[in-house]
Amino acid sequence: MTMPPRTRRAERAFGTLGRLAVAATLALAGVAASAQGFALVSSEKDHALTVLDLGTRSVSGTIPTCKRPRHMRIAPGAKELFVACGDSAQADVIDLATRRSLRRFSLGDDPEIFDLSPDGRTLYVSNEEDAELGIVDVASGKRLGAIKVGEEPEGVLLAPDGKTAYVTSEVANLVHVVDLDARKVVADIQVGKRPRRFALTPDASQLWVSNELDASVSIIDTRQRRVVDTLRFEIKGARREDITPVGLTMNRDGTRAFVGLGRANHVAFVDVATRKTTHTVLVGKRAWSVALDHAERTLVVVNGLSDDVTFVDVPSAKALVSVKVGRVPHTVVLVE
Repeated sequence: MTMPPRTRRAERAFGTLGRLAVAATLALAGVAASAQGFALVSSEKDHALTVLDLGTRSVSGTIPTCKRPRHMRIAPGAKELFVACGDSAQADVIDLATRRSLRRFSLGDDPEIFDLSPDGRTLYVSNEEDAELGIVDVASGKRLGAIKVGEEPEGVLLAPDGKTAYVTSEVANLVHVVDLDARKVVADIQVGKRPRRFALTPDASQLWVSNELDASVSIIDTRQRRVVDTLRFEIKGARREDITPVGLTMNRDGTRAFVGLGRANHVAFVDVATRKTTHTVLVGKRAWSVALDHAERTLVVVNGLSDDVTFVDVPSAKALVSVKVGRVPHTVVLVE
């Protein structure tokens, strides 16, 4: 049966509107994906940072940097990224808008982990070979001094007020409490074997320390400056010596912690109040650095021996996808 002209025109108009609606929906989806931001992953062997789109969970580019980039931090104000490069003994300052290097300055021999003062003016870095916490003026790039700590320092984290730094000594199995105004160690806290990284609860009352060769996290009361509990990890089918926790982070309200378990190839979800592991998720080989997105729905895990990162859905505690990045990835930061 032949449709009247008016009906045919209405059908064509409806079809055009439908196609426009679909196109608009797809466009909005694309905007939403790009609005989620991107991740930056340092690649020790490629001397570059890999850029991952958080919406599409795919590689969108690379940023060249200095030799053997490892630890990274976003500066206060979220406009610049600082990258510590071990083999060139430098910090590379990268503009996050243009994704290009602005300048570089020396960090001293064998820089490991660093933190920035709350105002972004001073950088504190662990210099492994010298057993020092180096102090660097960010504006001038000049070294202001150093504080002696235990052998093979690695983890560095400043308290929110910027007056205290916490530093791990991998050899001495200590956490050093450093008074930054006095520039001296004011307390040594014995923890597990080979302490590596830190996470602070939002009220700064608890300091969590990953112990790589002890399959554990030490929980320190920062007021009493002593270990009040030790959280130990077990993975079914994994040997204890393969459970090597390093990277850890917490959600904003401090109710949940996430710990990369190294050669056990899992990440652990921990209830902070009960100090119990609630879930373990299989990811890639040697789960290392971890980062939580702003919505606290996705955990990004760097896998140092499989050269990829795994996106983990937090509500379901399930791995979503693993994406290849540079060779020997070390640290991930999220820019949202």
